[in-house]
Amino acid sequence: MAFIDSTVVNVALPALQTALHATVSDIQWVVESYALLLASLLLLGGSLGDVYGRRKIFICGVLCFAIASAWCGLAPSIMSLIVARGLQGIGAAFLIPGSLALISASFSTEERGSAIGTWSGFTAITAALGPVLGGWLVQNYSWRWVFFINLPLAVLVVLLTLWRVPESRNEDASPRLDWQGAVLATVGLGAITFTLIEAPKGGVAIWICGFAGLVTLTVFLIVEACSPTPMISPHLFRSRDFSSANLLTFLLYSALSGLLFFFPLDLIQVQRYTATEAGAALLPLILLIFVLSRWSGGLVSRYGARLPLTIGPLVAAMGFGLFLRPGIGGSYWSTFFPAVVVLGIGMAICVAPLTTAVMESLPPSEAGVASGVNNAVSRIAGLLAVALFGLVLSAGFNRALNRSLPHLRLSSATRLDVDSQRSKLAGAQTNDPQVRRAVDEAFVSGYREVIWICVGLALLSACSAQGIATKKVAKTCSN
Repeated sequence: MAFIDSTVVNVALPALQTALHATVSDIQWVVESYALLLASLLLLGGSLGDVYGRRKIFICGVLCFAIASAWCGLAPSIMSLIVARGLQGIGAAFLIPGSLALISASFSTEERGSAIGTWSGFTAITAALGPVLGGWLVQNYSWRWVFFINLPLAVLVVLLTLWRVPESRNEDASPRLDWQGAVLATVGLGAITFTLIEAPKGGVAIWICGFAGLVTLTVFLIVEACSPTPMISPHLFRSRDFSSANLLTFLLYSALSGLLFFFPLDLIQVQRYTATEAGAALLPLILLIFVLSRWSGGLVSRYGARLPLTIGPLVAAMGFGLFLRPGIGGSYWSTFFPAVVVLGIGMAICVAPLTTAVMESLPPSEAGVASGVNNAVSRIAGLLAVALFGLVLSAGFNRALNRSLPHLRLSSATRLDVDSQRSKLAGAQTNDPQVRRAVDEAFVSGYREVIWICVGLALLSACSAQGIATKKVAKTCSN
């Protein structure tokens, strides 16, 4: 459910923007309200599972996610949709860490790498089907149906969980939960995200909000260091493997999330793909992760985590770089397909080993916390990347448009209309083919600036892998 949602919503964004008369910052909030609550509460969700039972909290998360999905599908306005997406993020914060924690509690150390690889593969195949089905629903029915997809899945997931999944918990976990830390993390991240998204509008109040967010996150770190039962204990990061793996996660997933948020906008609004075609465009990436995940999960037992976590991001950096090639038009197979395939190979090499490295870096009794921290890091990466990259793309878009418009000799009325729609980026509506071309080229120019940042982040993530030990699992070492 969560992986389908994380991919299918992006395909629906152009239709959302048109149907609800939204700006780019509005549709950023559709993604960011979900990501903010998910990132802020993932750690709490992992702790709740450790204390009260991972299966129980997992089911609660599924039910909350389903209720919020129904609200999203029925939302009458962009603001209602943003609020519903926040509730959906709360449900996801309870179900996502529970899934990995249940796996870690059910498999031995020797089997855990392959088990997590299988988990990664099946989440990948659902993520692959989601955008295609979602794109088809958007194209033929309505964007609302991309949220209604979750309702039958929720029923199936609850039934399977009650039937086949055993309960597990951390018997040593403290019953006291760090609600104060959860609130501080939510407020701090929310304020920074608000500043990054709303920065193009200008105003001192926006930057004061950003400063307040930084102060709040500083207080959060102090509270966590002093709390007897912190949401995230500082001692976790004494493990060099754990710290390095989470740094790699932050860098790599910042690049991936930032690129993929704007990719459907490029395909649908600039390249004129249908929603179904846009949903299918990422199929090679997701299918490669599905096919190769079990194999790459087993690499850790033979070579340790460092090697695949160095090679994978380097290949991914090449894939990001290939996204610089396409302009406007051209066949998918000669423009985006090579980039998607290379990026997919790079991600497939490192996704399962990265997850395994995180889970192996801490004792099994802290599996819920380890899962929560790593998932929170990946979500925070996406949260900040979408906000920051939106700022970068908007600035690049406006610079390129400012260079183009003076050469078009537009009437004052047409120029005023174009300027009034700058906040929609490529979603701007115009009947003038010259203006349309200028807007599309400006979007591509801004998108390329985002891609260059993605390349740099992927290269840095490969460097961070050097902090991960080359140890193999015990069974392999004894041989």
